Amino acid sequence: MALPVALQLYSVRDDLAKDFEGTIRKVAAMGYQGVEPAGCPIPIEKMKEIFDKYGLACPSAHVPLAALAADPEGELAKCKLLGMQYVAVPYLGDGERPGQPGFEDTLAKIRAIGETAKKLGLTLLYHNHDFEFVKIDGKYGLDVMYETIPADLLQTELDTCWVNVGGEDPAAFVLKYSGRAPVVHLKDFVMKGKKPKKLYDLIGVEDDGEAADEEAFSFRPVGYGVQDIPAILEASEKAGAKWVVVEQDMPAKGQTPMESVALSREYLKKLGW
Repeated sequence: MALPVALQLYSVRDDLAKDFEGTIRKVAAMGYQGVEPAGCPIPIEKMKEIFDKYGLACPSAHVPLAALAADPEGELAKCKLLGMQYVAVPYLGDGERPGQPGFEDTLAKIRAIGETAKKLGLTLLYHNHDFEFVKIDGKYGLDVMYETIPADLLQTELDTCWVNVGGEDPAAFVLKYSGRAPVVHLKDFVMKGKKPKKLYDLIGVEDDGEAADEEAFSFRPVGYGVQDIPAILEASEKAGAKWVVVEQDMPAKGQTPMESVALSREYLKKLGW
């Protein structure tokens, strides 16, 4: 049976900033059953009102590690207000990542946040990129994270694009975390040749002043890139996922963000999702 499909709202962030309710109305009309916020451009209470108005569930959200570490109970209380079950750490900055000096501190922070989330009836997730696929004593940093922090305190939100870029088969990696993969990110892309040195300036997070090479790497609507989406969907079901979430950091060339996420939803509908 097909799982419900949500949209990571970072995908349409500029549209939301201009017209939050109008954008959410269009997202619901596309056939998305849920949304995953990343930030609060309007008051939480108003967000909930709008999501409820258009029949959209809010199963999860992305909340920065720094915010969660500074005020775990306060940030998680906001998430509970939206009715979600899962809260994901979305990103690690330079210095916090596997293989870097701050990684042990990162693990300690995530563990502590996971403990607070558990007390509040929430489940903490971690949303990976590709930098977690650095090896630490022969193991991926991402695997070290999940081995270090127990499953009752941290589960996965595997981003299948970055798993692929990191050198692993996304479907197989989702299956590897069966029982610990309640939310799976569907993301498609094209990449020519070897992985570009600079990737995160493409998503507006890191920029060293050099132009992003969109010819070497670019995001695509789900089903329009290199990913084996049917295999990922099958693996998500087998792994016990509760939701799949479409995310497209930047629209495909010549498309608006809304056009890209609409194409993703139409593709999934054709597959019966």
